[in-house]
Amino acid sequence: MNGAVDLPLGTSELSFQAAGDSRVRRSILPSGVRVLSEQVPGSRSVTVGFWVAVGSRDEQRAEAAHPATYGSTHFLEHLLFKGTATRTALDIAISFDAVGGEHNAMTAKEYTCYYAKVQDRELPMAVEVLADMFTSSLLDPDEFENERGVILEELSMAGDDPADVANERFFEAVLGEHPLGRPIGGSPEAIRLATRDAVWEHYRANYRPSDLVVTVAGAVDHDVLVAELERALTTSGWDLSVTDAPVERRSPGSSPLAVGRPLTVVERPNEQVNLLLGVPGLVATDERRSTMSVLNAIFGSGMSSRLFQQVRERRGLAYSVYSFAPAYSDAGLFGMYAGCAPAKAGNVAELMRAELERLAEHGVTADELARAGGQLAGASALALEDSDTRMSRLGRAELTLGEFVDLDEALRRIALVTEDDVRTLAADLAARPFSLVAVGAIDESAFRTAVDQAAPSIDVA
Repeated sequence: MNGAVDLPLGTSELSFQAAGDSRVRRSILPSGVRVLSEQVPGSRSVTVGFWVAVGSRDEQRAEAAHPATYGSTHFLEHLLFKGTATRTALDIAISFDAVGGEHNAMTAKEYTCYYAKVQDRELPMAVEVLADMFTSSLLDPDEFENERGVILEELSMAGDDPADVANERFFEAVLGEHPLGRPIGGSPEAIRLATRDAVWEHYRANYRPSDLVVTVAGAVDHDVLVAELERALTTSGWDLSVTDAPVERRSPGSSPLAVGRPLTVVERPNEQVNLLLGVPGLVATDERRSTMSVLNAIFGSGMSSRLFQQVRERRGLAYSVYSFAPAYSDAGLFGMYAGCAPAKAGNVAELMRAELERLAEHGVTADELARAGGQLAGASALALEDSDTRMSRLGRAELTLGEFVDLDEALRRIALVTEDDVRTLAADLAARPFSLVAVGAIDESAFRTAVDQAAPSIDVA
């Protein structure tokens, strides 16, 4: 494969060779269902995912004609495992446990995925069970109430984890009122108020043939996969003879963001302070995303990174310290994390911000650039040993990017990144408004010089 392969929604069949002699195929069925597969030579397992491009950002406030749907995406993810007209929750669990398979789901900010990993010979079973779950969940009222308690316990568990609390508050601080700033799992208040009718409406509105994307990677024959999927969906009650187009992808481009909250402190009697410092980042389709990967590798990914060396190795101020750069269709973040003693938190925050500003002013060395390229090449190659990663890559390509980028093309793009590219992007990031979130036994006075504090927000919890 030379270059990225576009995935236009108007093209019903695509087939091409990717790095490592894998074969990628995509079919768009007349009903709008999209099916993507990557046949990997030598693989004996297969991972299958059923996706919809609906995540926590797509939930709505209450309106006169409709109830609030906050928390519905996460609620629904749980409920699809609780039974259909032909399978109980136990039946679903036994289907995968009996063959040594794995099955789970993930709710994200812009999509939801139900997936399973099994031996290649069990692919028909996995497709059949996932199709039944996806199309025919009962959302039984009793199970709905049981799962409400389970989800509240899950949120309580996350609320007891200071790192989870810091992460949620960081997204809120940087992105503000943007829908991506809301927590994926919903708030306890939203889950308590959720009704079965609201979740049912959310289910019926977003789990249709035109919404469904099925991605499979590993030991898979595409034609057999499509036949098995059509059979399973028809058996589950979907009329695939109705012609429809797949739903459009989200419009790319940056949404305007309000100025982030400069400082948020959540006081907790913990041994460590969990610190997050960062700025708005790049959207998923930004042409500079390869530059961002290189910048992140140099700045805060790995033991040779600048953050690790400055904060941990030279000064011993933290055990865990790194940077990260999540990207979405119309917004993104660039963040730095450290866990440290309360007495060191102010110093660590100053060091993290100063290190980004130093990168923006002085740039990177040729050695750092070469090392980042090697790190990204090796990490990417190792990740693709897993069919889970390949299945997820197909899903992101179809739902978000609109193009498939294999390993060779990804590394080609990384090799084109220059020292000046990295410095320019660092300068862009460093000029954006910073937000700092701290969770621990500390107050705002520790961060006077770390961030501009035009409107600090102090929470006691």
